[in-house]
Amino acid sequence: MDKLHEKKQLLVNILRDAGSAAVAFSAGVDSTFLLKTAHEVLGKNALAVTADAPLFPRAEIERAKQFCAENEIRHIILPYDPFSVPGFPENPPDRCYLCKRAVFTAVKAAAAERGITYIAEGSNTDDTGDYRPGMRAVRELGIRSPLLEAGLSKADIRELSREYGLATWNKPSFACLASRFMYGDTITAEKLAVTEKAEEKLLSLGFTQVRVRVHGTSARIEIDRSEFPKILQPETADGINEYFRSLGFLYTSLDLGGYRTGNMNKTLNVR
Repeated sequence: MDKLHEKKQLLVNILRDAGSAAVAFSAGVDSTFLLKTAHEVLGKNALAVTADAPLFPRAEIERAKQFCAENEIRHIILPYDPFSVPGFPENPPDRCYLCKRAVFTAVKAAAAERGITYIAEGSNTDDTGDYRPGMRAVRELGIRSPLLEAGLSKADIRELSREYGLATWNKPSFACLASRFMYGDTITAEKLAVTEKAEEKLLSLGFTQVRVRVHGTSARIEIDRSEFPKILQPETADGINEYFRSLGFLYTSLDLGGYRTGNMNKTLNVR
């Protein structure tokens, strides 16, 4: 057995030992692979829990519903209002901790009502190299990270997802919409909705890995550098600029550094 499939077997063993599991499911690359594996191992004892909040595009919520329906996986949608979490709207550096502690507390309660105490989330080994305050909430609440425990990287998960035949194997990475704002800039439901529309516009034009970082009335677009020639076509650039203006952005710029995960963390003096 090669190293990759040894990791996969370790994941299977971890989930089998759990007996039952509630998987925090966002329909992204990692959580889709984790849920698929959990369902394969545990059957009806695997439960998908999806938080329905303005932090996530509606399309992702619908994809989560569709995946669970197609695979006959038990699924609950958990309404979640991040603006009810003290401190969240002010967007402090530990915003992710505040938010994840609240949402995973709700997930634990929903799972406990169904007799499940093992809660799993989709962090992998690549997630240990950046500033991720949400992981503190995961540890404090006893949430498990079986992909990380099995030593699986993002590349590993993509390859195993491809072998599974999962459509998410080459899906671009996604992070909650709150990560588009400078720490200290107040977050509102309206700002989140505008950011979602801006990114949907770029995706509709065929761009793959996109982020729209918000700096007041300015939007800074991050895309893969290989797609720079496309976005700089005058017709495309003019259309994006005009649409972003309709959303309220006075200025729209292209980040010459290209897409980078956790880019807003560069404003902090932390890792």
